[in-house]
Amino acid sequence: MAMATGGGDKGSIADINVTPMVDIMLVVLIIFMVVTPLLQKNVSVDMAKTRNPREMREADRDDAIVVAVTRDGKIYIGSDQIAIKDNLGPKVKDMLAAKVDKTVYIKSDRRARYGDVVDVIDVVRATGVDTLGLLTTKAEGKDSGQ
Repeated sequence: MAMATGGGDKGSIADINVTPMVDIMLVVLIIFMVVTPLLQKNVSVDMAKTRNPREMREADRDDAIVVAVTRDGKIYIGSDQIAIKDNLGPKVKDMLAAKVDKTVYIKSDRRARYGDVVDVIDVVRATGVDTLGLLTTKAEGKDSGQ
């Protein structure tokens, strides 16, 4: 609270200075506006846990092709859902046409049907992919991941 002294015989005037509070709120608002789109760029799945995963930092790039298989068998490229599994091949082929690095990353929910994941891998490999990466998360502790 800031105190301002008035001139004359009025004495002191008590005003609340809200300018610093407004400045802080605007900075926080801008931070949230910048960070929020970065939080969810792909579909979120509960990936399988492994003890010795290999680091694949290339999968985090903006131009990386990430195919996700959810628990209920839905297929996504990035954040776009593929309605029919037959449309996956042409979409991946179109995305790979302009790229030099023909790597596709597949992440699947650990409770997804094995057959669905294998079908997606078969379709992606048939499009001319050089390298196929399977994304997992690191298991914590000795006994986890089994």
